[in-house]
Amino acid sequence: MQPHWAPACCCSLACRRRFRAQSLSSSRSCCSSRRRPEVLVMPEPDRDQAADEPDSSDPAHPDVTTSRADVTLGEASQAEFAAADTDPVAEDGLAALLDQLAAKAPTERQRAALALAERDPSEAAIDALGDRATDDPDALVRQFAVEALGELADATPAAVLSATDDPDPWVRAEAIVALDHLDRAGQADRIEAALDDTHHAVRRNAVISLWKGRGADALPELLALTDDDNDRVREWVAELLGRIDDPDAEAALRKLRADEASIVAKTAAHALEGDGSMPGPPGGTAPDGTDPTGSHDQPPQL
Repeated sequence: MQPHWAPACCCSLACRRRFRAQSLSSSRSCCSSRRRPEVLVMPEPDRDQAADEPDSSDPAHPDVTTSRADVTLGEASQAEFAAADTDPVAEDGLAALLDQLAAKAPTERQRAALALAERDPSEAAIDALGDRATDDPDALVRQFAVEALGELADATPAAVLSATDDPDPWVRAEAIVALDHLDRAGQADRIEAALDDTHHAVRRNAVISLWKGRGADALPELLALTDDDNDRVREWVAELLGRIDDPDAEAALRKLRADEASIVAKTAAHALEGDGSMPGPPGGTAPDGTDPTGSHDQPPQL
């Protein structure tokens, strides 16, 4: 079984790095959202749950953050533990990191991609990461390269666009997080198309991103996902419906309150309570830093 870090839902790089370090040895994560973020897809991150760093520029639509302990991540190898630790290359220059990005060992390429995400952007780095995101045989390298491009690029690279069709679902989920960071409005159609993806982490990240961009206008997309076959998606749908003041949203929440998945039912019930407190993410940390459920998992953020 491959490890799942959970890709972004729109998680900050720092949050995801914390998530990777904690989740590799645990059994839980989406942001959201195999490797690091699930959150939702985007939010405080969850890796099998997608996306998420608060967006202070848009207080009406705070990033949703998630942290959960009920998402199975799989088992990580010592090599994957090593890849998540960029301290060994902290002092390496750009040329050295670019050499490592082409190394034979996947672990070295993974670490180099993560390290480049924290450096000043350069044309050489963007080009090299684009090549890795598109052509690397290792899915984790491709995911980390897409993540790095989402952090470094100004315009949306072609490699990020093509990653939305990657055969690996966690690469696709990461691509939605990157699009959300780089050009949420301009890529809204592509993000919306991801609502039909076969993998729940991609759908989760997509609906979170749409809600971040459209707010209450994302109601039709949210309502369409109330019967999604994955409870992580329905959980996020319940969370986001609770932030919309509309009779149809309330009716959907009443239906979800009877959901067969307890986490979905609890999230819907909490949303219907409307106690006036700052809304928080499913099983995670609210925008004000509090933990409304008392649980701690990983945060994904779109």
